[in-house]
Order: sequence, then structure tokens, then C-alpha cells
Amino acid sequence: MFIEEGKRVIASEIEALRALLDKIDEDFARAAELIKECAGRIVITGVGKSGHIGRKSAATFASMGTPAFFMHAAEGVHGDLGMITERDVVIMISNSGETEEALNIILPIQQIGARIIAITGRSESTLAKNSDVVLDIGVCREADHLGLAPTCSTTATLAMCDALAVAVAVARKFTAADFARCHPGGSLGRKLRGEVKMARGQEV
Repeated sequence: MFIEEGKRVIASEIEALRALLDKIDEDFARAAELIKECAGRIVITGVGKSGHIGRKSAATFASMGTPAFFMHAAEGVHGDLGMITERDVVIMISNSGETEEALNIILPIQQIGARIIAITGRSESTLAKNSDVVLDIGVCREADHLGLAPTCSTTATLAMCDALAVAVAVARKFTAADFARCHPGGSLGRKLRGEVKMARGQEV
């Protein structure tokens, strides 16, 4: 039973990712361009499972040379909106597009002057209607047996954010040497520093 169920879940998430391919379109290009041209930082916000995905995605952007941080949507109305400037781009994650905490900070973000990219499963949602760019990550069904737990939707959101981060890094000609500067610690950092030194030695 466990093996069969595990395979079913993974197959469901693979299907969701395949469907996401068709959603890498002009809206995706517009979002990537906004991020590439951002003079400030990328602020990613959400609550619940969307928040967890947002934290990871902010770390991915930062490690690939795009300054980014995560702001919990619920904390935004209690002072954390002060982290945002008019030079920033805010990526708001909400599968329903109707998450109260997210909706509460839309107007203040607009008043600050930051641009908003919505990542949502409902392109007609309140969040979508109040954003500069909308990226649709809607899935047919979640992978759990009840069809309720964020599974396929969070996988799709994570993949969309990864795609944005990498696309922008490629456009900016982000190199292994750049990555090493952002990631000097651990075995990966040591490996990259060694490769960069070797490359410089060969150039000399």
C-alpha cells in the first residue's frame, strides 16, 4: 500500500509540473523582466504553506545573485511593511488568491509604490486583480487522498519560483564565480572556490 500510494502522489505532482509548462508564457516573461530590472530587492510574502515556499524561494533568489528576503504577510500590517520600498518588487503567494493576510497588505504595498507579482491558483481572484503581473499555478487536484492538503500546488509554486530565479540569473549572466561569492560556506563553497582558483590559474 505504501509504495503504491507514494508512487501515486509523485505521479500527481509530476502531472502538475507538466501542466505548468504551458503556463510559462508572456506573463512569465513580464514577471522575469520586472525582477531583472528591479532596482531594489525582491520581497516574497505569504502565509501557511505558501509562506514556507516563499522562504525557500527568497533564499534561492538571493543565492543566485538577486537580493531577496521573505516577509510574513501577517507581520506586514504590524510594521514589517517598513521593509518595503518603492524600488522593490513584491511576489505575493496565495493559492486561493483570497488569503486575508495577503489581501490586507495589497493597498499599503501599492501606496508604497512597489510592483506586485501574484503567484496564485486563481487568475480571477482578488489578489490577481490587484497585481501588476499574475502567474497561474492552478492545479486540477492536490495529491493527498482528500484532495485538500497543499501538495501539487506547493510543488508548482516552488517550481515557478525556481524558474523565475534561474531565468533572471541567466539573463544577468550570473556565473559560478558569482555563485561562489554568494555561497562561500560548506562543501559546495569550497568546491566552487577551488574551481575559480583553477580557472584563474589557467587564464594566467
